[in-house]
Amino acid sequence: MRNHTLLNEFILLGIPQTEGLEAVLFVIFSFIYLFTLLGNSLILIAIVSSSTLHTPMYFFLGLLSIFDMLFPSVTCPKMLFYLSGQSRVISFKGCATQLFFYHILGSTEGCLYSVMAYDRFVAICHPLRYILIMKPGVCLGLVIAAGLVGCVQATILTSFTFHLSYCGPNQVEYFFCDIPAVLPLACTDSALAQRVGSINVGLLALMLLFSVCVSYTRIGIAILRIRSAEGRQKAFSTCSAHLTAILCAYGPVIIIYLQPTPNPLLGAVVQILNNVVSPMLNSLIYSLRNKEVKKSLKRVFQSVVLTVGE
Repeated sequence: MRNHTLLNEFILLGIPQTEGLEAVLFVIFSFIYLFTLLGNSLILIAIVSSSTLHTPMYFFLGLLSIFDMLFPSVTCPKMLFYLSGQSRVISFKGCATQLFFYHILGSTEGCLYSVMAYDRFVAICHPLRYILIMKPGVCLGLVIAAGLVGCVQATILTSFTFHLSYCGPNQVEYFFCDIPAVLPLACTDSALAQRVGSINVGLLALMLLFSVCVSYTRIGIAILRIRSAEGRQKAFSTCSAHLTAILCAYGPVIIIYLQPTPNPLLGAVVQILNNVVSPMLNSLIYSLRNKEVKKSLKRVFQSVVLTVGE
């Protein structure tokens, strides 16, 4: 990388076609980012503070809350920094670091969705063997495997992107350093890097989505076999929040990386939904649709009120 790179920095031009709206966007994204951090922090506190939530399902949900705080933190602070009127410059190493952590966190979170779908499959289709199958060691192994997949994915994509020579224009027509925005600035042929990026991201997303579809197909069949309406409603309610979060996560990824002719404005809107809005929605989805989390949050708030009152 050091031998081929002539540029020391890039300039992030921001969201396409939003000139003059920096102040408005700063307020909107500041609110969303702070709400995301607060909402996911509360979910994490609710899970840690309640012994009844120390199960595999809520272990994975707690990890998802952590990733939903880390993932937008890769892009939001820098975006808010230049929306407030500060410098739009990002160093070459900073750009590479941003791309690496964006893909390692995004890929790992995608794997975590598949793990959570498998957890729900075991809980509903094999309830008597759930504790035996989803042992702590198995849960930890699944999380480590998800992290390794994310690390390999991010390493490949970052290496192919920043192994190229960057010696010409340094203006990134986007709000963060992502592959489709950085590769056009390369001085050398970037066709291979573009193919690797599209194939790797698209293939991983489709594979993970397929695994989720398989799990939920089996879950749907099992739910239809439940005789009581109350049992079907209970089984469906435990999965609906997770399924909604999956649709919000995978839709933008597939649109961005598999569109034949990239549209800058469409890509930016979809990326914002994926980077900023989805992590905020996850906190709302899991807190509003999960009775156990709501009960735990109420107990946390009550204990805080009592402590303050004393």
